[in-house]
Amino acid sequence: MSEVTCIWQIPAQLGEGPLWAAQENALYWVDILNRQVHRLEPASGQKRSWTFSEPITSLALRQSGGFVGTVTHGFAAIDLDSRTIEPLVPVETDLPDNRFNDGKVDGYGRYWAGTMNRQEKEASGTLYRLDPDLSLHTVDEEYIITNGPAFSLDGTTMYHNDSVKGFVYAFDLQDDGTVRGKRPFTQLTFAKDGAPDGMTVDSENCLWLAHYGGARLTRFAPTGEILEVVPLPVPNVTSCTFGGPNLDTLYITTAAQNMSAAELEKYPLSGSLFAYQPGVKGLPTPQFAG
Repeated sequence: MSEVTCIWQIPAQLGEGPLWAAQENALYWVDILNRQVHRLEPASGQKRSWTFSEPITSLALRQSGGFVGTVTHGFAAIDLDSRTIEPLVPVETDLPDNRFNDGKVDGYGRYWAGTMNRQEKEASGTLYRLDPDLSLHTVDEEYIITNGPAFSLDGTTMYHNDSVKGFVYAFDLQDDGTVRGKRPFTQLTFAKDGAPDGMTVDSENCLWLAHYGGARLTRFAPTGEILEVVPLPVPNVTSCTFGGPNLDTLYITTAAQNMSAAELEKYPLSGSLFAYQPGVKGLPTPQFAG
């Protein structure tokens, strides 16, 4: 076991979506509110950032090369060098109070991503699945803030959450991408635990959950039992993913949004990127097959 280490001190407003690119030995992550994509090569410490005309809320590697991601109202091809966003599939353009939030690719190369209510009040968010043929499918509805998803080792369970309602849900995932059997996996109480945010699954089929407002990560067994709690020196922990040459490092994003001057003085590393070696490995990053 190791201590949590700050590896990039930066005041990201809403750091999210860490993505390990094995071919580059680099980590990508987004700052949604500052409309930025960041890249870190942990071995050399080299850092680079790109600013876009609109927020990129999640990012995925594309099998054909480059990146695909979610933007405010849809899925898009993302070109970092030219800082351009090419729309692929528009979503919820008739819902100005919504925007995309978190997203991730599964082992079949399908991109799962959800929308949220900007005011964080109405249950107007929806979880979608974008298949490699660019067909869009509605998976689940009535979310206030969607976060996740994450997938079990054998691909038969999907985890997804509503940060405001405090529930992490588990679904039975079929080979064709349909889901059944939605059920609560765990529930957090914000005053005590913070809100459930980004998630990843390790090579032992355990779920790592970021606690927004809860200053920690929690590792859950597939049965829901808490196996480990990892404190962080900032309150708003947003997401995590495994990376490094051996996939044995957890990279953790955080947020500085909505924090007062006094809170930022107390937690000066808010928004920064952290690393932790938990003694267990993660899984390779799936790529979008479209």
